[in-house]
Amino acid sequence: MNLQRRLVRANQVALLALCIGFAASSHAADKALLDILLGNRSITQSQHDTLLKKETIDSTDIVPATSPIANTVVAAEVSKQIDKAFPIKASHGSKGFRLETSDGKFQTNLQWRAQTRYTTPFRSDPRNLGAFEQDQSNFEARRLRMKIGGHGYQPWLKYYFEVDLQPSRDTDDGSSNASARVIDYRLDIAKWDSASIRLGQWKVDYNRERVDSSGRQQFVERSIANRVFTVDRQVGIQLRGHLFKDTPADMLYYAGVFNGEGRGVNNTDDSMMYVGRLQWNFLGRDVPLRQTDVEFSERPISSLAVGGATHAGSCTRWSSSGCGNLDGFDLPAVAGADRYEIDQVVQEFAFKYRGFSAQQELHRKKINDTVNNTRSELTGGYVQAGYFFHNIFPAVPKPLELAMRYAFVDEPNKTAIMFENEREELTVGANWFISGHNNKITMDFSRLKLEDALLNADEAENRFRIQWDVSF
Repeated sequence: MNLQRRLVRANQVALLALCIGFAASSHAADKALLDILLGNRSITQSQHDTLLKKETIDSTDIVPATSPIANTVVAAEVSKQIDKAFPIKASHGSKGFRLETSDGKFQTNLQWRAQTRYTTPFRSDPRNLGAFEQDQSNFEARRLRMKIGGHGYQPWLKYYFEVDLQPSRDTDDGSSNASARVIDYRLDIAKWDSASIRLGQWKVDYNRERVDSSGRQQFVERSIANRVFTVDRQVGIQLRGHLFKDTPADMLYYAGVFNGEGRGVNNTDDSMMYVGRLQWNFLGRDVPLRQTDVEFSERPISSLAVGGATHAGSCTRWSSSGCGNLDGFDLPAVAGADRYEIDQVVQEFAFKYRGFSAQQELHRKKINDTVNNTRSELTGGYVQAGYFFHNIFPAVPKPLELAMRYAFVDEPNKTAIMFENEREELTVGANWFISGHNNKITMDFSRLKLEDALLNADEAENRFRIQWDVSF
């Protein structure tokens, strides 16, 4: 029996060698292989003589396509040879185009993203009464991005880069304002879920609305609270982890130290920014950092989180452009090092279930001006919810989500910071998901209101925006 098996295996090997190599081999090599098959009685003398007369030999001349050998052994060997000749696998998924080595040690994902938008009558949130009079209808490529991420050497050694290719600029800005810029670069040493290290530059894990990608938002843009309270992108290092997974104590923690000068800027002194966040997934499942429930969660997921940040420096706010100033405070270039001592906290909630989603944040920020010896307190937040009404009304298209958001900010008056202005936003929106968040059209309509305490006056105006966000 063993001898018979060896003969069968020898026939298969000879046959496979012929099937794989006939196109590149010489006629003499073909004759040698045919002689082996004849000697092992895999072919007859008549077949042998006939095949020798042919200029080229195809595998189907020897084994029919329906043969079990052709369908299993040959296919397996061909696959093995292909893997050997082409060690890189190519595919496409939610993260774009993927290149990966066959051993899984190296992986690169490449994705292109475009976000095009039309806005009227003004493109940014008005923060003073005069801004309500500056009508501006505008088309813009709000975000043009290239994302590169994956892992190397080990699956737990991860990397990510993101390049903003052409930021929009105003007419009085220099062309450098629209130059390509690296906005994210980070390395993750993530061998253990319970404790991993991240270093580089990224949107600091402080509050959900800012960390949620602009391509994973429920509305065209983030709320009016974002500009005032985000700590945005920073350069530094962070310890992070996921504890007690799939239990009622499921928890995420983040603790980091950063320059505090914003994107791409070296520290100007020895003061650092310290940021922490603790998230409790009390239903035992993590709530991903993306808005809406387009995935239609079959089980409810929810989280409560708190965060805090402290820093002393020349900045009073941060954005993708880096270190900046809030209204009423000096520009960083003239403020001087360590002038503003900032302490801020956030409370946050999120929930998703079967097409319904809701999230909320409440912020508090204190700014101590050590030069003018003044202390300012800012409060703000938002609450929003969305639902796919097709779930209860089949006549409503399945890709359509409707949403609503309310946001507010109480902040110092630009002219006299001892007075406090109040701003409000009420927005209704609609999303049409063509292919989840990777290809969607978003439209929203806002009512924006401002009360100026110094002038004892108020103003309100409507705004309309429509946007197409697509990733390739």
